[in-house]
Amino acid sequence: MSETSHLLGLLLGTEEDWPAAFEAIVRRLGPVNDATGTAHHYDVERVTVEPFDLRYEPRYDLVIDRLAYWYYHPREWLKKVALMDDVYLLNSPFTFQSMEKHAAYCAMMRLGLKVPDTVLVPYKNPPEHAKYAYNRPFDLDRIAEQIGYPLFMKPYDGGAWVGVTQIRNPDELHRAYDESGQRLMHLQKAVDGYDVFARSLSIGAETMVMKFDPEQPMHARYSVAHDFLEPASGAEAVTIGRLVNAFFRWEFNSCETLIKGSEVCPIDYANACPDVALTSLHYYFPWAMKALVKWSVFCTVTGRRARYDLDTRRYFDIADREDLSYSEKLTRYRALADAHFEVERYADFCASRLGSIDEVVCDWVEGGDFDELLVDAVRATFPPHEHDQFIAHYRGLLAAWASDERGRLG
Repeated sequence: MSETSHLLGLLLGTEEDWPAAFEAIVRRLGPVNDATGTAHHYDVERVTVEPFDLRYEPRYDLVIDRLAYWYYHPREWLKKVALMDDVYLLNSPFTFQSMEKHAAYCAMMRLGLKVPDTVLVPYKNPPEHAKYAYNRPFDLDRIAEQIGYPLFMKPYDGGAWVGVTQIRNPDELHRAYDESGQRLMHLQKAVDGYDVFARSLSIGAETMVMKFDPEQPMHARYSVAHDFLEPASGAEAVTIGRLVNAFFRWEFNSCETLIKGSEVCPIDYANACPDVALTSLHYYFPWAMKALVKWSVFCTVTGRRARYDLDTRRYFDIADREDLSYSEKLTRYRALADAHFEVERYADFCASRLGSIDEVVCDWVEGGDFDELLVDAVRATFPPHEHDQFIAHYRGLLAAWASDERGRLG
């Protein structure tokens, strides 16, 4: 039997909980045999940001990036290893840099998705430079009235809810705009009276749609709810998330949708660093870690090559067909997205090559090493007087997951 080794790189900020979880699962999983009998061995390493020669050859087969969206140096390193060395990256650094949220809105509007009405407004305080003299006076109140209150002001390139403000009247509009300073902002119509706020976390070919409440503190935003959407709305939420990711070549991303009646309206779906913290995902954390490991193993064992050419015309040709209804277009978009992510091949690979991973993850979550990780995450997140409360809270949620998982596994 032949053997080969793969090194998975983690390009991180200050996160500790999910990287430690990812490393633990990879190392507990052991070697994975492919169809020829070759044993694939894995190790994980945290990538450090250092000076780099453009012709050096990296040791990594795949890199999960959580840093480069915010910093130029690691972003340029990712571009180098993608262009020159075929290192597999779960998110394209090219589209996350150039598309931001603004172009993501534009692209999905172009495809006919039910994105709320959105207007890009000039800087409140343009940079001090002669080239910005084109900023002509405009009537902010008139724009808001045309969109209709309530609405949201949000950065065109933002993340983590930074700079997002709900606007209910002209006074709040002008206050938020004055405070935006030199940030370029969108005004977006609120979906008033929506029934459900859903956040879909997609990792490769898998998507988990979770009930979400952004007005709650982070530990309470995700509800443990399994049947909160009608089947058609749930399927549409999955399709929208997978379509966005296939279109932009993203493989680790979250998508927020508001469901009102039968309408599924995507409002935010360009998230280079989707939330995967144990203290926010809680019950769903083991699924996310398992999906991340499975997709990383699938890509490296099968020799999947990353694609950075968008081939947008295939999607636009569907969007431009007047003989197709919205649901028929979604069906065709989903077929393109499923083909991009090799959904059937991935499912077969997981069933035939990763059959033990469910038991591996369940044993780990029920064990002492995971409990130590949970305790460390709580202590790093909450003030000391809340430690005991939240340790018990998260232990209960993860015990519920383990019980449900044991039931699913029979």
